[in-house]
Amino acid sequence: MPELGLTPETILLADDEEPVREVLCELLEEAGFRVIAVEDGRQALQAFRDHSIDLALLDVVMPYADGFAVCREIKACADTCLLPVVLVTGLNNRNDRLRGIECGADDFLSKPVGREELLARVRSLLRIKHYTDELENAETVLCSLALSIEAKDPYTQGHCDRLSVYSVALADAIGMAEPYRVALRRAGIVHDIGKVAVPEDILLKPGPLTPDERRIMEQHPVVGARICAPLRSFRLVHPIIRYHHERMDGSGYPDGLKGDQIPLTARVLQVVDIYDALTTDRPYRRGLSSDEAIEKLRNEARRGWRDTDLIDAWARLLPTLLAQKQQWAKGAAG
Repeated sequence: MPELGLTPETILLADDEEPVREVLCELLEEAGFRVIAVEDGRQALQAFRDHSIDLALLDVVMPYADGFAVCREIKACADTCLLPVVLVTGLNNRNDRLRGIECGADDFLSKPVGREELLARVRSLLRIKHYTDELENAETVLCSLALSIEAKDPYTQGHCDRLSVYSVALADAIGMAEPYRVALRRAGIVHDIGKVAVPEDILLKPGPLTPDERRIMEQHPVVGARICAPLRSFRLVHPIIRYHHERMDGSGYPDGLKGDQIPLTARVLQVVDIYDALTTDRPYRRGLSSDEAIEKLRNEARRGWRDTDLIDAWARLLPTLLAQKQQWAKGAAG
């Protein structure tokens, strides 16, 4: 039963048999849940558009759209892909279960549904959803904090969003797997979150930093990695935050890593981070052109600081990205 004072979780129940709907509704409502009951797949999909649903119980055999189709659509949407879906079926053959798994179903119940099994499975999946929601909320707070740090400097406006797009594009171009692309998308937003510990007079100083100021600034990757460490969903983001200021020859910070000791994801973010900084106007200099920025990156590679292969891949990718950017700008202006 939901805890006293908390809003009851909302369960969508979709079944074309009225007696089954009535029995399941009664069981769930007695246990303290709010139930939205519908009789076919089309109504189920409409309910997802109209209501905030916490869990779905879907009959497999329904008019208009069966349970498999509804489950597939729920799991294909970014806003609902983590929502628990239970397929309720009288069909016990192995192929139906395999098809349900392929559609993304989280669990299965066989008709007739027993009260104890129904409530046990619903409560178990809702506990998992609660933990997932807490992780999403924590990620949202971190991203908001990172963007608030960026907002302190008007010259870095949009930097985090651009890095998120750029790093994923470069990762895709060199064939990195999806989990690493997701990590880079997140890292683009939060890579400098450790600057929350850097005083504003250092963070916004227009001229060169003193040695003491530089030592403080060079701790921000360590602080940022520490902030994100408790989030297990950020386990692939953590090394990007900590190591994106390392150099291939070991002269970077905070750990002086060399060459392949620096994770590839951190090197990817590093290339696009430097490119974006070079092409952005600052109070003390104009932004460089794309060609000028690439040449400066190649000069740093010749000094042993940067990954030459990644710079070459970025240079090959840039014309396509810049053309897309121009198209987006025209579309926005139109």
